[in-house]
Amino acid sequence: MKKESKKIKPKPQVFKKHYLTNKYDDLKRFVSYWHQIKQIIQLNPKNILEIGKGNGFVSDYFKKRNFKVKTLDIDKELKPDKIGSVLDIPFDNNSFSLIACFELLEHIPYKKIPTALKEIQRVTKKYVVISIPDINTVLGVYLNIPKIGIIKKLIPLPFIKKGKHKFDGEHYWETGAKNYKLKDFKNKLKKANLTIIKTYRIFEHPFHRIFVLKKK
Repeated sequence: MKKESKKIKPKPQVFKKHYLTNKYDDLKRFVSYWHQIKQIIQLNPKNILEIGKGNGFVSDYFKKRNFKVKTLDIDKELKPDKIGSVLDIPFDNNSFSLIACFELLEHIPYKKIPTALKEIQRVTKKYVVISIPDINTVLGVYLNIPKIGIIKKLIPLPFIKKGKHKFDGEHYWETGAKNYKLKDFKNKLKKANLTIIKTYRIFEHPFHRIFVLKKK
């Protein structure tokens, strides 16, 4: 079992001011919660580790559905089950059948992503579900056709290039910015021995890209 890193210094946050606000939990984020939950339910894991507890919405939902869930976060004020970092996960190899990690990886420097993915791969027994920010420009098309149904499509607009991402106090990087191509992130997943089962951007919130992964 890996010991908790002594270098971890949780950044204090005032829970209500950060997570329980209209700005944070808007409609788009709740749609994102729905996708996160849906992908996990489809995999029917025996136990789950959520890295980055946030406001606890996702982990609380699964606990109420009698899933075995533990949470990990560097911020003790969020009251996770375990305090620790994704860069040094304080659990044994293959401890969980699924690791969930939503909108967290962009909060660590990009050069440390391979370490984070390696740790996630080490601790999961089988599956990983993550989401990362994707700022590649897309055109959203929504059609409601009688007798056929609703058709939703995100059409990439690759000719609209994004500039260099600057650290904004929260995000060190975002997919689609200069030097942070989606292809490069996929290569990092491959090197971490994580196979992509599916990846997609959420139509109502294309800033969030979901990855469903399987350990090799």
